[in-house]
Amino acid sequence: MNFDDLDLSRLRARTGEKWRTYGSDVLAAWVADMDFPVAPPLAALLRDTAENSDVGYPINADAGRLAEIFAERAQRLWNWSVDPGLVRVITDVVQGLYAGIHVFSEPGDAVLVQTPIYPPFLSAPPSSGRRLLCADLAAADGGYAIDFDALRALIDERTRILLFCNPHNPTGRVFTRDELERVAQIAIEHDLIVLSDEIHADLVYAGHAHVPFASLGPEANARTITLTSATKAFNIAGLRCAVAIAGTPELYERLGSLPRHLLGGMGSIGLAATRIAWTECSEWLDSLTNYLQSNRDYVASFVANELPGVVHTAPEGTYLAWLDCRALDLARSPAAHFLEHARVALSDGKGFGAAGAGFARINFATSRSMLTEVLERMAKSLVR
Repeated sequence: MNFDDLDLSRLRARTGEKWRTYGSDVLAAWVADMDFPVAPPLAALLRDTAENSDVGYPINADAGRLAEIFAERAQRLWNWSVDPGLVRVITDVVQGLYAGIHVFSEPGDAVLVQTPIYPPFLSAPPSSGRRLLCADLAAADGGYAIDFDALRALIDERTRILLFCNPHNPTGRVFTRDELERVAQIAIEHDLIVLSDEIHADLVYAGHAHVPFASLGPEANARTITLTSATKAFNIAGLRCAVAIAGTPELYERLGSLPRHLLGGMGSIGLAATRIAWTECSEWLDSLTNYLQSNRDYVASFVANELPGVVHTAPEGTYLAWLDCRALDLARSPAAHFLEHARVALSDGKGFGAAGAGFARINFATSRSMLTEVLERMAKSLVR
């Protein structure tokens, strides 16, 4: 797969929000879609689907097989034993967050998050009538660390849920087993349900390893709903298919207590694409991860040498780089500055919580030439 072979005109012809939100002179490096074509087996599926007009209702048994495929993959990749009977197929990970908040807490209860964090973590609790408790991650050598004291200090008698993200968006941290075990101990001590977003689990770089939260042991597993999807690593977000893995039959039944249609119907293309991604695209994923790691290193080098005043630590996972621009003397937020003066669209750090003020998130899942243009535009915009 040649990940360098991208045509800007074809990217601009896409109908998704990444390339249609801003003007035709803007380079999009914000929302977490990759610019690359999908893996060949997925492209073949989409062609065959169109040629055969195969867009009818899916067979329910396909969802069951998807649960088995996920369980097999979890065992092989992460040594995580998953009961296929405890896997629910849902529309997407954010839907799983909302569903989990509704069934595992009541209005007025509190939901704990760690900021900066993926924006739906911040909007889901208050829009569901729950209180949002934000514990900032701590600055540490080489990036961010979990502030365990801050987590404990925020928990009150009506805190019911911890929303957890690993690999972490936007910082790119891949938390270690020791860190996860300490979080699990807090959840056990305070009887918290953990909704663990692990959608970036396939995108982890050399020297780091993804550890599923539910795999930490029986006590952690018994209070965890894991939410994940093939959509991020295989670039098929528009096909809307994810899985929610319950640690116990009780959690599974509670998650399923919502009326079935509130969780949406399963799309035949999304089901088929997820099945193919998890069974036929491992070589493509390996090549992709190597390419992304090279881009990650390029971003780190460019920022260090060409963007004075910007602080950056290379992510351990994801294809997202978190840029600390607080030392720059900018009249507006970094994202607003780069949009106006560089014609580059980044994600505004403020959207990730108060701890993200002065930051911007850049998506480096694009060709090296496109990434170079993005970064060079940013550098020129800082020359006064």
